[in-house]
Amino acid sequence: MKKIQYTIGLVLTAGITLFSCSESYLEKPALGALSEEVLATRDGINALLVGTYGVLDGSNIGPAAWEVAPSNWIYGDVAGGDAHKGSDGGDQPAINPIATFRADASNGFFNSKWRADYEGVSRANSVLSVLVTLPEGELSEDERVNIEGQARFLRAHFYFDLKKMFNMVPWIDENTTDFNQPNDQDIWPMIEADFEFAYNNLPSTQPDVGRVNKWAAGAYLAKTYLYQKKFAEAKAVFDDVIANGQTSNGLAYDLPEIYYHTFYAEWKNHEGSVFAIQMVANDGTNSIANSNEGNMLNFPYNSPFRCCGFFQPTQDLVNSFKTDPGTGLPYLTNYNTDPVKSDMGLPSSAAFTPYTGTLDPRLDWTVGRRGLPYLDWGPHPGADWVREQASGGPYAPKKYVYWQATQDEFADQSSWAPGTANNVMIIRFADVLLMAAECEVEAGSLEKAREYVNRVRARAANTAGWVRKYANPSNPMGGFTNEPAANYKIGLYTAPFSNQDEARDIVRFERRLELGMEGHRFFDLVRWGIAKETLDAFFDYEGSITNDVTGGSFTSNKNEFYPIPQAQIDISRVNGVPTLTQNPNY
Repeated sequence: MKKIQYTIGLVLTAGITLFSCSESYLEKPALGALSEEVLATRDGINALLVGTYGVLDGSNIGPAAWEVAPSNWIYGDVAGGDAHKGSDGGDQPAINPIATFRADASNGFFNSKWRADYEGVSRANSVLSVLVTLPEGELSEDERVNIEGQARFLRAHFYFDLKKMFNMVPWIDENTTDFNQPNDQDIWPMIEADFEFAYNNLPSTQPDVGRVNKWAAGAYLAKTYLYQKKFAEAKAVFDDVIANGQTSNGLAYDLPEIYYHTFYAEWKNHEGSVFAIQMVANDGTNSIANSNEGNMLNFPYNSPFRCCGFFQPTQDLVNSFKTDPGTGLPYLTNYNTDPVKSDMGLPSSAAFTPYTGTLDPRLDWTVGRRGLPYLDWGPHPGADWVREQASGGPYAPKKYVYWQATQDEFADQSSWAPGTANNVMIIRFADVLLMAAECEVEAGSLEKAREYVNRVRARAANTAGWVRKYANPSNPMGGFTNEPAANYKIGLYTAPFSNQDEARDIVRFERRLELGMEGHRFFDLVRWGIAKETLDAFFDYEGSITNDVTGGSFTSNKNEFYPIPQAQIDISRVNGVPTLTQNPNY
């Protein structure tokens, strides 16, 4: 099974580039453009499709890669209370108002995100437009439907991202001729239709591991239903995906036995990979465009990684991993009482003893903490690896970092900040189980919801997957002992959930523990309808620790969605009147 390469050295557009300057231009093909005759072949249509996959990582389309990172670390985690922007207060200042919900439509990051997603939409539409022009016999019917299903899946993915970011956005498809469309309709039905087509028509496996399949489409279709609170419809599809789903390379969906195998390149394309954006290091391009460029800022500062100190986990997130010393269960409401001890305000030269209370072992695969093993790079030294504690706090991200032992293969140093071959997991199987658990709470069985939550927690309880102490701290690459690095204790929910409210709270909290720092948090809070109460409480608590979120406030009926970029409203004007309408209260 080979891996699809997303790099393509052509400008891919639908149709011929048109000019109106003179007859000579009309008589000659545009330089650097491709005619429909060239594209309307087996190789041409596959090149267009690969070019659509190429937009998934957000690189090489104009904006800085971190502004459009597919991990949504800014829009999902920094805005969701799981992470600080990090670095120092003056670095990438446009992120600061996004974190505190003071951003307006002029913030360029929103325009970058809009452009990146619509570039993906445009390329998917190009595939669909050219596909119908292929001569009879150029593709078999199975091949044609497979290509259409992939293109429609990808288009739906980009629109899903736009929908959860901006809500009301214009729908442009392969049949649109006037691209200045209003944003006056709900596009959920069209997203559903694309994913439904892909679910019903894509094969279960693909010849390239990076291509999407039937089961990824099913998971995304069910997620689309879930976002609309169509719980019964979502549950039916999740049931099918959980029972029968497999990866594009033919592995039956399951949780990887070891929690941390989920994230790192050494084990990627595993049985838990439902929809992953493929990354590769050292691909010969002398750039990190295909090497997780969107997360290039997100390594400890002044460390072996060189740059840049962004995306620092919050104390609020760290505290959520505390567990009851008797049951090993989390504290659902009062987790910020008796916080996990940090080295906030301490220089690395000062003595520090880490927190000794009981913790969920997933904490130390999510967060880099002072004195704990930071993969095989040695104990995290604290302030020496933090650019400005007063702004970003004392912690470091961990899920997108690379290991020292395998850096020659899986890290890419072609730029001023590192790239990695770690895939970006858009949907993974634990996410599927927990979304299915939500559906069971709302339209199914509380007992089934408990089963799904316990399945996720049981994997986390596997001691083989816990962070361990170094055999020799002065030689971290020398291996690990069998002794846990901290006081880990995690238990299962042994008693039935007593009622729907309790079950709902448990499932929601489990999503934070399992999926922390993976771009989901803000969008989860919004769709649950608890963003204001949760984020205002976060600002009150975290604002007493760092100065970057002090005074932050979430405004209901406004901040559930980001503003339509002012630049897009401006260019949508017809006869001086904008076609696009701004979101409420901006």
